[in-house]
Amino acid sequence: MAEGDGGSDQRQNEEIEAMAAIYGEEWCVIDDCAKIFCIRISDDIDDPKWTLCLQVMLPNEYPGTAPPIYQLNAPWLQGQERADLSNSLEEIYIENIGESILYLWVEKIRDVLIQKSQMTEPGPDVKKKTEEEDIECEDDLILACQPENPVKALDFDVSENRTEIEELPPIDHGIPITDRRSTFQAHLAPVVCPKQVKMVLAKLYENKKIASATHNIYAYRIYCEDKQTFLQDCEDDGETAAGGRLLHLMEILNVRNVMVVVSRWYGGILLGPDRFKHINNCARNILVEKNYTSSPEESSKTLGKNKKVRKDKKRSEH
Repeated sequence: MAEGDGGSDQRQNEEIEAMAAIYGEEWCVIDDCAKIFCIRISDDIDDPKWTLCLQVMLPNEYPGTAPPIYQLNAPWLQGQERADLSNSLEEIYIENIGESILYLWVEKIRDVLIQKSQMTEPGPDVKKKTEEEDIECEDDLILACQPENPVKALDFDVSENRTEIEELPPIDHGIPITDRRSTFQAHLAPVVCPKQVKMVLAKLYENKKIASATHNIYAYRIYCEDKQTFLQDCEDDGETAAGGRLLHLMEILNVRNVMVVVSRWYGGILLGPDRFKHINNCARNILVEKNYTSSPEESSKTLGKNKKVRKDKKRSEH
């Protein structure tokens, strides 16, 4: 049975879902219909000294021809400091017109807050965490706080190392997420050529449990050093639009030379849009765990150089 996928602007919806998966409780929906969102950004998630709230409204023309409408809210942000930060955000937009930029904006603001905390006296009193915020939650993993972990790219020469390239890469398995009898689990492998993608899939399908999953959604990104572009693709495996959303998450995080497969075992209860949240969370968690997330600076440099090749998607789904 098919589940509906609401929303008129696919690119905006994919970016919103990716941001929610990346930032968890820091990301807040103010008005879903009007596309108004707020994200709480701090210099240190565990011990914040400087905090700022970025409120954005996404016009229908974003990301194609118009920027998000934004507001910076912090009692300490005034005068030249506010103007400098606004100019930085607008420069990021101009450098990446037509691309999704919310992630780059958030991480630019976080960089400014980190620099401020290192250069100045302790920040304004930040109110103590509420009990709810103290509860451990997997969504609290903040990818951007991973200290400059360069992506583990595999440098290779195709002609000299062909036998090495075509070896089956190691496969890691993430912690499953279960919701209303549906279970989601991510699998990750480093890949440097499309043949390895097929080898990883074949190996996973040798496992009877994975082979019996309702859907095995996957996406991969391989960086072509000579052309400085990405070879990438995705597959829904019957979960309409799930592969594209997974690939979009990987694009925003600027991961390279890696594939992620998310298995879903359907439990008989339709989850609606929550299924995409679980797919993205599974993928994000394992990418963070294996240190595939890159710094915002690298994301900004490579955003816009991506090339997509998407297969025809099967439309029936659970």
